[in-house]
Amino acid sequence: MHDKYNLNEDLNTFFPQLRYQLTELQEKSIRNVLDNDSTLCIIQTGGGKSLIYWMAAAKLGGITLVISPLTALISEQADKIREHGFTVLELHGDIPANKQMKSLKDLAKGNITPNFIFASPEKIATDGLFEYCLKCRKNDLKLVVIDEVHCVSQWGMSFRPFYKRIPNFMDNLFGNAWCRILALTATVNPKELIDICDSFHIKRNNIIRQELLMRSEIQLHVLQFINENEKEEKFWEIVEMHRDEKILVYVYRKLNDRGVEGLCKKAIEKGYKAVYFHGDMSRSERMEVINKYRAGEINLVFATNAFGMGIDIKDIRVVIHFMIPESAEQYYQEIGRAARDGYGANAYLLYSNKNIDVKRTHFINRSFPNEEKLKSVYKKLGDKVGYGTIPYFDDEEIQNCLPYYLESGLVEIVGKGFPDLKNLSNIEDPIVKDYYDSTKMKGFVRTLKKCNITPEQLSFSVYSALVNDTISVSNPLGRWLVLNVHQKEIDENSLKIMLDSIEEKKKYKNELLDYFVYIIKNNYGSKQLHQELAIYLGVDKHQAPRIYDTDDGNHVRSKSEVIISNALFSSGIKYSYEEKLFYEENKWIEPDFTISLSSGKKLFWEHIGLLGSEDYDNRWRAKLNIYLDKFPNQLIKTYESGNISKDAQAIIKRIKEMK
Repeated sequence: MHDKYNLNEDLNTFFPQLRYQLTELQEKSIRNVLDNDSTLCIIQTGGGKSLIYWMAAAKLGGITLVISPLTALISEQADKIREHGFTVLELHGDIPANKQMKSLKDLAKGNITPNFIFASPEKIATDGLFEYCLKCRKNDLKLVVIDEVHCVSQWGMSFRPFYKRIPNFMDNLFGNAWCRILALTATVNPKELIDICDSFHIKRNNIIRQELLMRSEIQLHVLQFINENEKEEKFWEIVEMHRDEKILVYVYRKLNDRGVEGLCKKAIEKGYKAVYFHGDMSRSERMEVINKYRAGEINLVFATNAFGMGIDIKDIRVVIHFMIPESAEQYYQEIGRAARDGYGANAYLLYSNKNIDVKRTHFINRSFPNEEKLKSVYKKLGDKVGYGTIPYFDDEEIQNCLPYYLESGLVEIVGKGFPDLKNLSNIEDPIVKDYYDSTKMKGFVRTLKKCNITPEQLSFSVYSALVNDTISVSNPLGRWLVLNVHQKEIDENSLKIMLDSIEEKKKYKNELLDYFVYIIKNNYGSKQLHQELAIYLGVDKHQAPRIYDTDDGNHVRSKSEVIISNALFSSGIKYSYEEKLFYEENKWIEPDFTISLSSGKKLFWEHIGLLGSEDYDNRWRAKLNIYLDKFPNQLIKTYESGNISKDAQAIIKRIKEMK
């Protein structure tokens, strides 16, 4: 592929320790970002999406902001990039607030210019100082990477409400002239795809999709049980069978005898090197688990879905779902933790009808607020119309209900701020001094009213003074959302809008579960299940059966074709697989292998594998007649047999003689 970039040469320049060749998809994605603006890249788990944004960022220069959903993932990626000599600024809850504030001030002043800044969507949506400081350097911001971008879609199981605030954040920074966006994900269904492209203004021709999202190196096993006792008995048999391998067990609850902690305790009692992993653990605790697991000090992890997106441990050989996932997307994403080194692995899904019912009633339906909850939580926003501030992260009920208040128009987010000005001292900035002196209680909202200013004016004046060292703070400023409350109480129309929205989303999620249950009950083999899942996730039906990997990174339909491909590759003969061969206008056939000789002549190699089936025989006769009529003396044939390797070598010898 010839163009103005030599990306593999650049890769060796920027990341010499990797000793890696970019795949065609990686190259295509990087070029699209560099040449064609904002891009959505859909690439299978373990497919190297990190290197796509590393290279795009390195080529663009300046600062790249990476928005990532998990603290553990941020830290892991940041450490990897630092190993290659790039400077990184991490901003998340496990880094002391004073240290974050100093780093942001240095960023705004130009004292530091990191190559990469990592932050969560929640940081972006709630931290006004972060937004202000980044705005000071907006001309240096060349790329915004949105990792796990499927989290933006309200229709997906991984929906994170503050992913929806990223476009607002981009507007605040850039107005209408956004910098480039690179959105990355491994799994996205058609409805989510529309959400993503609309949210981030990504044109449909800037979607780069891997043809084969399938993880066919993972053998899928689906086992249904009558009751939980029977299921658990089989579970321990599977664990024992894979005792010497790295095993990841997904259980979607922390407590209970059959939650992550209960099962982990039983595993330890049985003599396994086991630990548990869930979202309530501290970052250091989670990182300790990841590091020990990677090093092989432990080999059995019981986890909630907190162990998921982006955690890169190459040699997980077994993934067990002890409970049924919510959707095909969740299932495929989670089995993708296995076999990231490209070698074979096994995935077991163990479920009972009770699991399906519990998943529906306790995990899906109860994840949405009901009418009573919507009304009671709304009172927490205050009993007055107008501006108000809320500590979003201090209240899970507000986190759950706020998206529906916003959707119905009851409230709007108008800014990012802090609870009051009591924290300020040594005030030399005259504007901030006037604000500070305007009220006795120093409250944020009271100051707005007294000084007749907007939330942004107050916040940015304080942030500016803080950056310029014309004020001091005894403690870092809080991360509070500033709301404009439009109604004192929830009226009937707003309530209906919210409840209708909840029912629509609840129905959709239940349908995702129904579909997943349907395919696991009706697709009994690993190959068939892989194909059904891949087609659902957007793989072309014609491409889905190409599940066998070859030595040169191709994907073919049968093990015999693997033998032929590998023989051609090892012999140095270049070929294309299933390349269209036109014999009339808009009519073509697809030879299994197309070989171009140095003389310019082409040969077409067909492997005939299913003779004896009436449909297959009819299709092959029609195809053979086209070769005889349109491409005489160019057809090579092999037949399915135990001598396929010997037959292929004999043909390759003849091809070399033709050269």
